[in-house]
Amino acid sequence: MTNDTITVLVGGSGVMGRGIAASFARAGVSAAILSRNPDAVDGIDPDVAVLDRLPEQPPELIIESIPELLDLKLAFNARVEAAYDGACILASNTSSLPLQDLADQLRHPRSYCGIHYFQPADVMPVVEVARVGQSDDRTIERAVELLGRAGKYPIVLAEPIQGLLINRLQHAILNEAYHLIERGICTAADIDVAGKLLLGPRMSVTGLIEQKDLSGLDTHALAQQELVPDLHHEGKASQVIVGKYTSNRLGTKTGTGFYDWRRMDVDGYRANTSGLMTEVLELLDSSRPTVPPLAEDEDA
Repeated sequence: MTNDTITVLVGGSGVMGRGIAASFARAGVSAAILSRNPDAVDGIDPDVAVLDRLPEQPPELIIESIPELLDLKLAFNARVEAAYDGACILASNTSSLPLQDLADQLRHPRSYCGIHYFQPADVMPVVEVARVGQSDDRTIERAVELLGRAGKYPIVLAEPIQGLLINRLQHAILNEAYHLIERGICTAADIDVAGKLLLGPRMSVTGLIEQKDLSGLDTHALAQQELVPDLHHEGKASQVIVGKYTSNRLGTKTGTGFYDWRRMDVDGYRANTSGLMTEVLELLDSSRPTVPPLAEDEDA
C-alpha cells in the first residue's frame, strides 16, 4: 500500500484506533494509522499501514481517535483541514466531548460528523454516526457506506446529543444499578448476573423496544407509571462510582474495583470474553430475525 491509495485513515494508535483500522483492513478497505511515533506502535493488523505524517492525497475518510482532550482534537482537525481543505470526511470517535463544539471550529463543517465505536472496535458491529448541525447529507451517506463495507451496522443520529445513544442508555441503567448497590439492595455480582443471564440474552434477540411490543404496551405503560417516579433521579454521578475513582480503585488498571483482579490473568480473561463475544455475534448474525417495520405514525 502506498500513501496515495489510503481510503480510511485513523488518527491515533491506541487500542481503539488499532481496532478501527483493523475492521476496515479485514474487509478489504485500504486503511492506515497516523501516529506520532510509528516505531513504537505494535499489535497492528498486517494489512494496516502506519504513518508518521498525513498522506499527500486525501483519504476518503479520516477518523480521529486521539486522547479525549479538546485542544488536542482541535489541533488535529486544524492540521487535517490545512492539508486537505475539506476534501475528505473528517469524523471524531469522541465519547465525551461535544461534537458540535468541535464542528463549530472547522472551516469545512459540512464534511464533519461523529463516528463512535465500542470496545473492541474490530469485533462490535454497531457504530454510532452522529450529524452535527452543518453535516452534509452526502457526508453521512458516504460514511455509512464505508462502515457498511467494513461489516458495521451504523445507527445514524439526527443530532450530536451528549453521550449519543448507547452511552445514554448505558448510564441510565448504571445509575440505577449503583443506587441499588449503595442502598444494599443487591451486589455488583447480582447485577452482572442479571445482565449476563437475563437482560443481555433477551435484548440480543428482541431488543429493548420490540420486546415491549411483544409483551404488550398496556402492561408496560402501567408499569412505567408505577416505577419511573420511584427510580433514582438525583441528577449527579453516583457516589458509589465517584468513591471508587477517588480511592484509585479503577478496576483492572489498579487491581481492584468492584471486583478483585489482582490474582487474575486479566489479558487472558479479556481474550476469552472477546472470543465469546465474537461467537455470540456470529450466532446472532446467522439467525437474525427480520426487523418488524415501524408503525406509520412512528416519530422515531
